[in-house]
Amino acid sequence: MIALGHVLAQFPSARLRELSEDERRLLMRLTEQVGQIAGRIDRLSPHQQGVSEEGLPQSVNDGVLTAEERSRTARPPLPDPRLVRRMIRHRQSRNRYFDSQLFADPAWDMLLDLTAARAEQSRVSVTSLCIASGVPPTTALRWIGQMVEQGLFVRVGDVTDRRRAFIELSDSCVDSMARYFAEVGPNMLSV
Repeated sequence: MIALGHVLAQFPSARLRELSEDERRLLMRLTEQVGQIAGRIDRLSPHQQGVSEEGLPQSVNDGVLTAEERSRTARPPLPDPRLVRRMIRHRQSRNRYFDSQLFADPAWDMLLDLTAARAEQSRVSVTSLCIASGVPPTTALRWIGQMVEQGLFVRVGDVTDRRRAFIELSDSCVDSMARYFAEVGPNMLSV
């Protein structure tokens, strides 16, 4: 990130722009490929074949747990929501020192907000999630739509007000977030 900042500082007239649909698809494919490569590299590591360093079973194919393998292992609990909220505050504090567009990551910001809300057993409206994303509402709505399509978010209508909807993490996304936080550990969150 620091190197990116140095490069961008050399081009003061350069502005960040939103990715086109083709660029977004390409980036998603590259991300998937990097994940597959990381899984293959992990399989080559010296730790016990078929078991991760944390003692969780690994897929023999690519080092990443399949849905079936995840269902056979107990899901760790979500982290304390105060730690997640602190992580969100730390992310937001960068905006005091750097251009906020440099670190725009609306999907991750929304995942963090919904993870904290789930641990707090509170509901998050679409409007509130748009604010938490840190990007313009139209961009946030587009991201929410993509996350719903990918099965990470679930849209739940408000039974008392049909104009309002809530967004929740899907069960599989809760599982993934819980496993992510279990892997990075509480020490990472408290920093």
